[in-house]
Amino acid sequence: MPRDLDDSYGLPPPSSREEKPAPRLPYAPVDPASYRPRIGLIGCGGISIQHLRAYRDAGYDVAMLCDKAEGKAREAQKKFYPGAEVCADFREVLRRDDIEVVDLAAHPEDRVSMYGPAIDAGKHILSQKPFVTDIDFGLRIVEQAAKKGVRLAVNQNGRWAPHWSWIRQAISTGLLGEVTSVRTAVNWDHNWVAGSVFEDIHSLILYDFGIHWFDIVSCFMGPRAPLRVYASTARAPTQRARPPLLSQALVEYENGQAELFFDANTLFGEQDCTFVAGTRGTANSSGPDLNAQSVSLATAEGRARPVLKGQWFPDGFHGTMGELLCAVEEKREPLNGARNNLKSLELCFAAIASAALHEPVVPGSVRKLED
Repeated sequence: MPRDLDDSYGLPPPSSREEKPAPRLPYAPVDPASYRPRIGLIGCGGISIQHLRAYRDAGYDVAMLCDKAEGKAREAQKKFYPGAEVCADFREVLRRDDIEVVDLAAHPEDRVSMYGPAIDAGKHILSQKPFVTDIDFGLRIVEQAAKKGVRLAVNQNGRWAPHWSWIRQAISTGLLGEVTSVRTAVNWDHNWVAGSVFEDIHSLILYDFGIHWFDIVSCFMGPRAPLRVYASTARAPTQRARPPLLSQALVEYENGQAELFFDANTLFGEQDCTFVAGTRGTANSSGPDLNAQSVSLATAEGRARPVLKGQWFPDGFHGTMGELLCAVEEKREPLNGARNNLKSLELCFAAIASAALHEPVVPGSVRKLED
């Protein structure tokens, strides 16, 4: 005989709603104990401002700034590192014996010709995201770096955004148990790309922007391989930018699932939310944008609300470079290593293909970005 239902209707007990002190987790960027190499930045476009602001605040030694439009490098020099040298040819940076680390912040199509020479020169590399547009080329570069003893990391700076970093640490310390589902929803206005080169990227939301969310889903879900992904895109009726600004992806795992939702034509009341459910607890964050986020943790013992310091821009950029430098110092692979990041790209590329085909796609089966 089936048991009688109680009158709780599955609602949680009052004890689970009690406020508890938040656990202290090491979510902030970490600097190496003593390793302070000279750094060369190659590519002084718009996002490099966040790189340089983070490096300056962290006390990192940027010795050379390079951009094929040399004027951009000189602007960065005046604003952030007046003592740095400036050049237009990236090979000049690689010839400097005193520069041990290079930040490749150029566009993906330009970085293709930079990885090999930088590795051959023995430079440790922080690559801008997305890492590559060809998975097999990325694997070859990873192997080349490994043979040379070079550390190769990817600037997936979202991993060190305070809210995601705290949740990442909560998962790694077992506070959530086994993660069973991840749900992210970003509602914001991305029409600022109208009239810019970004309009040439049809899969702009799933690719150039969404890679941060595919990457953090991969981090939260851990070593489990995604089985299938189904994605779709659409144009919003009032959008000004050319690429479709509405995108979503559903990811299937063994004993798990993930959902990524993007509405880049939200003109009022923007919101950015993340919810992670596990067998022992849940964590969520929400706020009006990726910098202003409130985090909470719910377990059987109650609810905790940590007060976090910092914000994604620029602390996330401090985190990626700091992790690379720590990995070099400690002779280990960085947490944001390129080999690990290829899994995030496989998920991203599969979602883009799924949106075009209108059918589920197995991550890893799409080896090149088709946009």
